[in-house]
Amino acid sequence: MTLALSGARILTPEGVVEGQALLVEAGRILRVASEGETPAGARHLRLEGGWLVPGFVDLQVNGGGGVMLNNAPSVDTLRRMSEAHGRIGATTILPTLITDAPGVVTAAIAAVEAAVAGGVPGIAGLHLEGPHLALSRKGAHDPALIRVMEEEDLALLLEAARRLPLLKVTLATESVTPEQIRALTAAGVLVSMGHTDARFEDCRAAADAGAACVTHLFNAQSQMGNREPGVVGAALALGALSAGIIADGIHVHPASLGNAIRAKAGPGRVFLVSDSMATAGSDIDAFTLNGREIRRSGDRLTLADGTLAGAHLELAQAIRNVMAMAGLDVAAAVGMATRSPADLIGRADLGRLAPGARADLVHLDDQLALRRVWRDGLEIG
Repeated sequence: MTLALSGARILTPEGVVEGQALLVEAGRILRVASEGETPAGARHLRLEGGWLVPGFVDLQVNGGGGVMLNNAPSVDTLRRMSEAHGRIGATTILPTLITDAPGVVTAAIAAVEAAVAGGVPGIAGLHLEGPHLALSRKGAHDPALIRVMEEEDLALLLEAARRLPLLKVTLATESVTPEQIRALTAAGVLVSMGHTDARFEDCRAAADAGAACVTHLFNAQSQMGNREPGVVGAALALGALSAGIIADGIHVHPASLGNAIRAKAGPGRVFLVSDSMATAGSDIDAFTLNGREIRRSGDRLTLADGTLAGAHLELAQAIRNVMAMAGLDVAAAVGMATRSPADLIGRADLGRLAPGARADLVHLDDQLALRRVWRDGLEIG
């Protein structure tokens, strides 16, 4: 049966449409039509104003629903994460494993493969954030587990890329070679630079080898200086690179966030990530990672020594934040959480309300607070 959603402004790739209905059938978007053009027998659902936008695409999700992928890399954990993030608008997520022991990495790869095969909704693949990082920029990662990439590590990643629909790997240029980056990207891996003190020319060499992204811009990386632009300068100047950013007002100063968005050279774009932990979609205020306690105070998550450890952030809030901090309009801000990350991972069926795209939808009210969510055309309670 066709579902006709009306009563809200519809954000399409061509612009904002008012006074019409979005038609959905069999989990896909049919088209936008006037309410008088809806098929006979369609089920009509009238929304009370606000905005109808694509479901959010979050490429950095460490946990949610009270669980962390690191602590239990299983299909059940992935299902709980997907359900929790679906309820808060992220209809597609990239589960993220923070630096861990080799056995945990292989378990996470197997769990994601099984979850995708078993039809767990909303799982785009796997993001391995580490262990091939720089100790100088370890952040909340366990320094005892950080190491350079060896040939067996490369072989494991190449095999994972073959088994998974998407593999994203965050690494430091200090811990890999351009040849390893080239081998990964040739296998379809999305290589992202993060937790690194890389120089501008190191980043350029990595981009030339196929790296296409920077992980949580400004955080755990070399900053932009007058004589050495560092990772931040490279992320903004090199059009081949896109960059995720945590727009919670804690990880990045509002002025820096606005400057980055305005300065970014294309075609790469700055996009929103939550970097969410187990607290997302739950009411817990503490959990463990690699045996270390992480506590929540408001929207801030920290280790005992005060080191930031991920974020407590919903992408609907991130959208409101970038509008306030960077002066973006609704279309531009929503695009940072939908089309930009979807395009980066090569998913033309996500992040846009266009004919043939997946019917992943979010209804936001006039203040852009989340009201309702649909995944594959089915409402998430």
